[in-house]
Amino acid sequence: METETRDRKRHLKVVVSARERALIEERAKTAGLSVSAYLRTAGLGHPIRSILDYDAVRDLAKVNGDQGRLGGLLKLWLVDRPGRGAPETDVRRLLERIGELQGRLAEVVGRV
Repeated sequence: METETRDRKRHLKVVVSARERALIEERAKTAGLSVSAYLRTAGLGHPIRSILDYDAVRDLAKVNGDQGRLGGLLKLWLVDRPGRGAPETDVRRLLERIGELQGRLAEVVGRV
């Protein structure tokens, strides 16, 4: 939505039941919006996104970053200490698995 200075003297009254009011207030809270902003956004036909979606994306991005760092450390270990501590084939399989998981995470993030 575009940001503009609103004439705060113009109110729109909507008659709702107590149950409807509670539901609207809860949905506004879930979206991270005031009731006015929520109703304005919905009334103008703009999409309303849950703030939980943004939290989930942020958390998934952190996991993806952690996996990337882990993969980088494993690759460094392969270069510095090949065959020490674990067979190289096991480490390479683990790197492939991390890559697969990162791909799946990217798909999930894309859907959210």
